[in-house]
Amino acid sequence: MSRPEILLAGAYPEWDMIDLETNYVVHKLYEAADRDAFIKEIGGNVRAIATRGELGASAELMTSLPRLEVVSVYGVGTDAVNLAHARDNGIRVTNTPDVLSDDVADLAIGLLLSAARLIPRGDAIVRSGQWGKAAMPLVTRVSGKRVGVVGMGRIGQAIARRAAGFDCEIRYFSRNPQPQLSYVHEADLIALASWAEFLVVIVPGGDATKNIINAEILKALGPDGILVNVSRGSTVDEAALIEALQKRTIKAAGLDVFYNEPDIDELFLTLDNVVLQPHHGSGTVETRKAMGQLVRDNLAAHFAGQPLPTPVV
Repeated sequence: MSRPEILLAGAYPEWDMIDLETNYVVHKLYEAADRDAFIKEIGGNVRAIATRGELGASAELMTSLPRLEVVSVYGVGTDAVNLAHARDNGIRVTNTPDVLSDDVADLAIGLLLSAARLIPRGDAIVRSGQWGKAAMPLVTRVSGKRVGVVGMGRIGQAIARRAAGFDCEIRYFSRNPQPQLSYVHEADLIALASWAEFLVVIVPGGDATKNIINAEILKALGPDGILVNVSRGSTVDEAALIEALQKRTIKAAGLDVFYNEPDIDELFLTLDNVVLQPHHGSGTVETRKAMGQLVRDNLAAHFAGQPLPTPVV
């Protein structure tokens, strides 16, 4: 039996490639010098797309593959996949939820601690030989503070559990209340920001949440407030955030995601009250292996005619 042909939108780790190239004919879109010519040449045989969350799959790409049956996303976010087109054309879409929740939640707390305790600045003072010469400023305690979580899905709940371990009081904003949780649901995001000392953003990307954290929310968070974003860069109005950091309208921020990553606004690099990470929330060996396995499990299930482990559409 011939191997199904799949289109790989972006590079995967070697441990995934070994399995994929054993079980499928893999066409690597990211290596094509002329993408249009490449797709025209192989598109008639491709039955699946394996992609990454930030790369997604556009309606144009899916239309160019007339035999396309399934899009398997390496990541939890599907805002870069045209889900409406997939749904209308009977194309299944899968992602990799759950397996990355703990790592993203860990990084959210790490960013909060780093921004509040000025960990990068302390590291720089020691490395530069300035310990005892340059004064390390007093920092902000994390334990026992008020944490507002914007989004209470799987990752939001994991963040809340960790913050609770620091004896923090938790409230959250989400589209739908979670009655099984003991945390207070706040239906007004401005009210949540006004109450919170730390605001952690973990909502999906897309039009519905674009710039959900705007100048008004940042003003409500206030000069003692710290913002952490581990969701998508599109969820925060970056111009408003930069202004708030410059003017100390808020105290600090910890960011793993950016609007135009990796080409981020260079003004972020001039600020001493922001901790920056290269969208690496799920970037552990353990989680990346689990994500790749789930991508491969979804593809294998589809071609075996079995139920998909983690369907989106």
